[in-house]
Amino acid sequence: MRKFLLSSVVATGATLIIANGANAQPVKPVAPGTIAVHVNGYFQFGLDDVGSTFNNYGGAKLNPVTTNGELRVYPGFDATTVGGISYGTQIEVRTAFTSAGKGVNSGTGSLYVRRAYGYIGTPNDGYVRFGQTDGAFGLMQTGVVEAFGDGDQFRTVTTSTLYTVPSRAITAQFVYADQGSLYTTDKVLLISPAVEEPYLAGKFSGMASYEPNSNGLKEGYGSSCASAAPTASGACASLSSLGVGYTSTQATERKNTFDIAAKYEVKLGGFSNKISVGYLEGSPINYTGTYNAANPYRLDQLQVMQVGVETTYKSLFIGGDAITLGANAKWGQTLDNYAPKPIGARDGVTYIVGADYVVGPYVLGASFWDGQTAGNYNQFKAGTEARTLSEYGIAAGGNYVIGKDLSLYLQYLYGHAHQPGNTNLLKGNSQMQVVGAGGTFKW
Repeated sequence: MRKFLLSSVVATGATLIIANGANAQPVKPVAPGTIAVHVNGYFQFGLDDVGSTFNNYGGAKLNPVTTNGELRVYPGFDATTVGGISYGTQIEVRTAFTSAGKGVNSGTGSLYVRRAYGYIGTPNDGYVRFGQTDGAFGLMQTGVVEAFGDGDQFRTVTTSTLYTVPSRAITAQFVYADQGSLYTTDKVLLISPAVEEPYLAGKFSGMASYEPNSNGLKEGYGSSCASAAPTASGACASLSSLGVGYTSTQATERKNTFDIAAKYEVKLGGFSNKISVGYLEGSPINYTGTYNAANPYRLDQLQVMQVGVETTYKSLFIGGDAITLGANAKWGQTLDNYAPKPIGARDGVTYIVGADYVVGPYVLGASFWDGQTAGNYNQFKAGTEARTLSEYGIAAGGNYVIGKDLSLYLQYLYGHAHQPGNTNLLKGNSQMQVVGAGGTFKW
């Protein structure tokens, strides 16, 4: 009879991987004929001092001192058949945003599914993952150093610190590939086995994924998507074109998106090195109506490339310490958050450099990113809005790791955006900064 195991805590490394969701392999290998059921979690709370261009705007004044918090639960299981085939599921449930002043996180939408996928495969043959999950472009991202401070920095506005900033002051970006616009969609992902090469004793690995549309589980089936046909809820989940009612939200949706990525890892002279390349392509929902200032959404194909490098050296100053350096660049036909850009607008380009240093229970890290996209520009704003939205961000932080399930953090974020004529900014500019401290539990 098959053995069943119930565990509330998985290995430390797996717990850290689960926290940011970018886990490419089964969470915990289990013995043949065994199922391991686990309920992991993540809780973070912090106190922030927020400053921005929009802290005092339009007669409303924002209290600069605020709190951030996040609760995530990761139920799932991992299993291995007697014949050695591994399979399982991973689910990530988070708290949702609700109205202010209630003191209770209640009402519809208090919890929602962020990731939910199954997998099957073996280490020698590779794995297939299917569901609401990260794709190849995010899982094989290399050189984006995030393991310091709150662990998120500028990654996405739904994370634990950045959402405390007024939305118009948030510095958006596409330099982080592990963000919700890419990993919250249904897709099928192929994960290759690692292949050793004989010359330097390094390893090659690769991934590829396909996403029919930019919906998650059951998304798009709850109501009709527009005031005019098609009105059947099923059709709205997989739209390929719109003739009327084309909204700015639909202008960010995708169809037939695929991505491929490859990584090479090798140890040379005490350095553990990684280099990866990736390519992402998708089609916007076609707008078949009149193209004018009211509907400026004739969009280019989404095409983004990336390359990243990262190296880690241990025992640099004292035994057991480690320093990691990384750099990543992305460019192509995209806006921030991987939205397709208008035809005729400039391509986007961005890069990030970062480092962290680990010694004993302490972690110190910093990163800088810079990027240019078309921002709000389209051909109907020519002469009133600059063609380029320029943005950059600085992150610096430290951690004191009390134990494998608890660490304290201190972090500073600064972001700046500039695009003359952009009505989302204040006189073409916005700035933001956050100083925060808090604690993170992972189990």
